Amino acid sequence: MRFADITGQEELKRHLARTVDTGRVSHAQLFTGAAGYGTLPLAVAYVQYLCCRHRHDGDSCGECPDCRQIAALAHPDLHLVFPVNKQGKKSGEAVRSDEFLPRFRELFAERGGCFTPQEWYDRLDLGKTLKGMISAREADEIIRKLSFKSFEAEYKTVLVWLPETMNEEAANKILKILEEPWERTLFLLVSEHPERLLPTILSRTQEVAVPRIAPEVLEAEVRGRGIADPQQVRTTARLAGGDRIELEHLLSGEQDAARKEYFELFCALMRLSYNDKHLELIAWAEEAAQLTREQQRGFLRDAARLLRESYMLHAGIREIGYLWGEELAFCTRFAPFVGSRNIEPLIDQIESAAAQIAQNGNPTIVFTHFALSVSKMIKHL
Repeated sequence: MRFADITGQEELKRHLARTVDTGRVSHAQLFTGAAGYGTLPLAVAYVQYLCCRHRHDGDSCGECPDCRQIAALAHPDLHLVFPVNKQGKKSGEAVRSDEFLPRFRELFAERGGCFTPQEWYDRLDLGKTLKGMISAREADEIIRKLSFKSFEAEYKTVLVWLPETMNEEAANKILKILEEPWERTLFLLVSEHPERLLPTILSRTQEVAVPRIAPEVLEAEVRGRGIADPQQVRTTARLAGGDRIELEHLLSGEQDAARKEYFELFCALMRLSYNDKHLELIAWAEEAAQLTREQQRGFLRDAARLLRESYMLHAGIREIGYLWGEELAFCTRFAPFVGSRNIEPLIDQIESAAAQIAQNGNPTIVFTHFALSVSKMIKHL
């Protein structure tokens, strides 16, 4: 994985290369950002650049043995840790990343390193409710591996994908390693939700914030798929929100059905809220609770988008909106109910519900509270 293989993020790539070239390699770094921003592939490309024997012009060569092995996630001095689990696990049974490494390498190769946690859990066949986690025994395995000398590279690297899935015991063991690191050892934590990490871990890592991919970069990607209409190019790139995974979904149309379902749920919630149909709102919450957790988060993201678009229509700045068809028709009628007095509380409710769902809160309770709270805020303004 070379920097050149990653879409956009040119300024960050140059910064990462400079830190290696000038010898300013922090022993513990935290790459933060959504999967679709290229966070995981950037971390792998950084390791490859650090270990490359013939790096030049701000990138690894891609041809030396170290480059080839790291690109395949098979270098003996690169240790990978990621959330795992399995159906039918026995009580007390330890499940470690190494058991699932072939599947992880396969998915990484297929998607160029850009895939969501849910896509990984689907590859593990975890079903609707089971999620991956990083256990304390995994942390013990890291300590064991780091006790050996490096095989080929100058650095031994531990790359932890989604460290926020560590349980408390594992997090405390990782913290101890970060406090007393081995010489020439590099820890890279790749997180979508760094706010869920222990404050002591955050304080001992140097953050590498991976931003959204620039709109013009995504517009070029859209044009490269044969779409010529400037308005369609601009709208598609804007809807992707700087996220390459979301862009792929939009271009393939594979999420059209989910998007329609989320829109219908949103319309039902707002109509029931306006009419104070509390019993029906509880039934609505039960319906939302039947979605998978990833679908629930998807609905909440879409609800936030539609509320913001409705607010822009209410504020008279329709020209910067990105709605059409049924969404535009509904939000135009709904706009009088979303203004400066309730937009922030509504978004706060969405963010609170999303955080609770991500922390495995009971979805029926979460969505019941969410629906009843929203109903109090939807009034003609």
